[in-house]
Amino acid sequence: MALIVHKYGGTSMGSTDRIKNVAARVAKWHDAGHQIVVVPSAMSGETNRLIALAKEIMPQPDPRELDMIASTGEQVSVGLLAMALLAIGKDAVSYTGWQAGIRTDSSFTKARIQSIDDTRVRGDLEAGKIVIITGFQGMDEDGNISTLGRGGSDTSAVAIAAALQADECLIYTDVDGVYTTDPRVVHEARRLSKITFEEMLELASLGSKVLQTRSVEFAGNYQVPTRVLSSLTDPLMPLDEEAKSGTLISFEEESNMEQAVISGIAFNRDEAKITVLGVPDKPGVAFHILGPIADANIEVDMIIQNQSVDGKTDFTFTVSRNEYAKAMAVLEAQREELGATKVLGDAKVSKVSAVGVGMRSHVGVASQMFRTLSEEGINIMMISTSEIKISVLIDEKYMELAVRALHKAFNLEQA
Repeated sequence: MALIVHKYGGTSMGSTDRIKNVAARVAKWHDAGHQIVVVPSAMSGETNRLIALAKEIMPQPDPRELDMIASTGEQVSVGLLAMALLAIGKDAVSYTGWQAGIRTDSSFTKARIQSIDDTRVRGDLEAGKIVIITGFQGMDEDGNISTLGRGGSDTSAVAIAAALQADECLIYTDVDGVYTTDPRVVHEARRLSKITFEEMLELASLGSKVLQTRSVEFAGNYQVPTRVLSSLTDPLMPLDEEAKSGTLISFEEESNMEQAVISGIAFNRDEAKITVLGVPDKPGVAFHILGPIADANIEVDMIIQNQSVDGKTDFTFTVSRNEYAKAMAVLEAQREELGATKVLGDAKVSKVSAVGVGMRSHVGVASQMFRTLSEEGINIMMISTSEIKISVLIDEKYMELAVRALHKAFNLEQA
């Protein structure tokens, strides 16, 4: 008997029929003798509907009250799923995040989990019950409801699995695993049977939408075996077959993994580039540019500072496209104080990245990547590297061409 955590996304919970399918799948695992905890998201579109209602009342909603509203979507989901299980004769009980002992900090709309008291949940599991817990939320030390931000149900599920020392956390989505790249861009994209936490973390942070970055961090830190698999399969498919499907995110680099130099190509359309021209090249220049950006709560990604010429330098960095206008306004207001001659921006750029633990033991990955882009006539604006990834910033109109060319160049369509 194993302790398994199931997480279901909004699409899986999108209607009463789909919720009944989830109940049938969960019951199948429970009937096999496993202890089961389920973490469902709100029904698809529900969180957006609730936030839109809040904005009709208050264009910039109060964060605490917004969390109070947004958290109700998951409460509906857990209650309906518990009823669906009770209706087929299974002993199930639903809890909100705070009833299940999930404590967070007080950063409303983007809270972080600090601790989980699993006493109540363990008692129910020992009694043979299926426990259903709202994802995406918890309670701060003052008793306020808090939410974890977009995609927070993934993080909730992995955190609960870590607290319970679960044997595996199964993330059911509308895709059947992690692919070498987005199949909608490259038809030859291949599903990976295994990937390391490091690679998955890079892919998630670089634009892959399969898992929330924080959930992968949690899984890696607490070594929770995590599997991404499809919720659109027959809920009554053989358990042995389902348990081996999808993509397993593992915490050990196995020998057969070392043969793959590159595991995947990630891309992000949501990029904007800003260049501060002609700033004095002296200690503290980076701080004086990025300090006001940080104060405005704007995240910075890639950074380049050019070599000094006549005591002046150019400083370039990227931000999320939806924060581009805000960042430009901040820097224009600071331009004279910075001593800059001009602030230039480009919101029509994209980031493309090659990711793979095999880079550690193989040379020539960067040169092959740059040669491939050169042969396609694609100019590289910025380059960023880590031990297992190479990212380039390019004109957004060449993004899909770059992804297809790199996928082919690294033979990712071949197993």
